[in-house]
Amino acid sequence: MKKVLITGAATGIGKELALHFAKNNWNVIATMLCLEQGKELNKEKNIHCYLLDVTSTESIERAKQQILEDFESIDVVINNAGIGYRSFVEFSEDEEINNIVDVNWLGVVKVCRAFTPVFRKQQKGHFINISSIAGLVNLPLGSFYHSTKHAVESFSECMAYELMNFNISVSTVQFGNTPSNFQKNVSKCKTTPLKCYNELMHKISSIVEGKTKKNTDLKESIKEKVLKIAENPPRKFKRNTIGFDANALNILRNFLGYRIFGRIIHYSVFR
Repeated sequence: MKKVLITGAATGIGKELALHFAKNNWNVIATMLCLEQGKELNKEKNIHCYLLDVTSTESIERAKQQILEDFESIDVVINNAGIGYRSFVEFSEDEEINNIVDVNWLGVVKVCRAFTPVFRKQQKGHFINISSIAGLVNLPLGSFYHSTKHAVESFSECMAYELMNFNISVSTVQFGNTPSNFQKNVSKCKTTPLKCYNELMHKISSIVEGKTKKNTDLKESIKEKVLKIAENPPRKFKRNTIGFDANALNILRNFLGYRIFGRIIHYSVFR
C-alpha cells in the first residue's frame, strides 16, 4: 500500500482527505496537534495518528522519527494545516500575524525541509501543498491570509526546481470557500472605532458565508482531485485549481489584469 502523510488531519479538509485516502487503500499517516481529536480516525485500520505541530521544528523531527520507525517509506506528503485571519492592517495584532505566518507558510517550509531528505534517500516522493485561491488573487480583508498563501505558491514553485534531479515533485492545490469548520475558526478583527471598517467586515463575512454554503459539491471535488494527483504525480511543478469560484476568479484575474479585476471586486463589495 502507498503511504501518505497529511498535516492538520484532525478536522476539516485534512480529516476528509485522510478518510478518503484510507477508503482508497492508502496507508494514511495523519498528523495533528492533539491526538484526542483523532479518535475517529484511529478506528480506521489503515489510518495512523501522530502528534505533530507544524510550527515547531522539534515537534516535526520527533514525529518524523516515530513515523520512519513505523514505515519504511512515504510516497506523498500533503501540507494541509492552515488557519485564517480576517483583519484590517491598521488594527491587526502581532500574535495573530505571527500565528498565521507560522502555520500557513513556515509550517509548509519546515515540513518540506524535514521530509525532503526522506524522499531524496528513497529517490522518489511528491509534496502536495494545499494553498487557496487566495494564493492567486487578492481580495478585501485578506492581507495576511492571502500573503501566506501567495508565499506557499512561490515557495513551492522555487522548491520544485531544486528537487527535480532527485525524482521529487511538487504540486499546489487552490480552491475557494469549502463547507467545513475552517471558516468558523477564522480569527477576525474586533469591532473598530471606524464605522466603514465595521461595515466592510460585516459585508465580507456575509459574502464568504454565503459562498461557503453554496459550495456543497466542492469537498468531494477536492478529495477526488488530491487523490488523483497523489496517484499520478506530475514530474514538473503544477498548480491545480478546483471549483467554479476559484477557476472563475483565477481566469478573470489573469485575463483582465489587476486594474479591471480590482474594479470588479470594488463594485461587488462597495456597491
